[in-house]
Amino acid sequence: MSVMTKKALATTLKAMMERSSLDKITVKELVAECGVNRQTFYYHFQDIYDLLGWIYRTEALDAISNCRTYDTWQQGFLKLFHYVLDNKKFCLSTYRSMGREHLDLFLHKAVFELLMGVIEEVDVGKQVRAEDKKFIANFYTFAFIGIMLEWIRNGMGEEPSLIIDRLSILVEGDVEKAISKYVNIS
Repeated sequence: MSVMTKKALATTLKAMMERSSLDKITVKELVAECGVNRQTFYYHFQDIYDLLGWIYRTEALDAISNCRTYDTWQQGFLKLFHYVLDNKKFCLSTYRSMGREHLDLFLHKAVFELLMGVIEEVDVGKQVRAEDKKFIANFYTFAFIGIMLEWIRNGMGEEPSLIIDRLSILVEGDVEKAISKYVNIS
């Protein structure tokens, strides 16, 4: 029942964000439209931004969980782009609101975990320090997020597969090269 209630609140919030800015939606309006009481909402979430974070974690992160390898990272990024495109009004409303931090956090977590999977795979047997692997993952994470946020800011007009193709060309072999540079550092 708990997951169903969370999903109902999430669906209602997304529908409301189709019509109104996130910053203008109140818990009172959300629960009235969803047909639950405030106590039910606060049992599950601290505030609307907590619900927003839950939506991003459950809807998009699960979709890319099996794309964290050297051979599948492009598919993972493509799924992220398509999630944003499929939920365009919702993501744009988040991007243009006080909730933007949740979009940034969601993107950082998704991209960082995806890249760490790739880095761990490339690092097998090389024993690069954990902090160096995190540094490499963060470097590429911020680059990829910057590209995605620029795409969002510009109205999401460019085809995601073209962006992924260009990224693939640009970073081909870079993770291996970065790992090899950190192998003998201690």
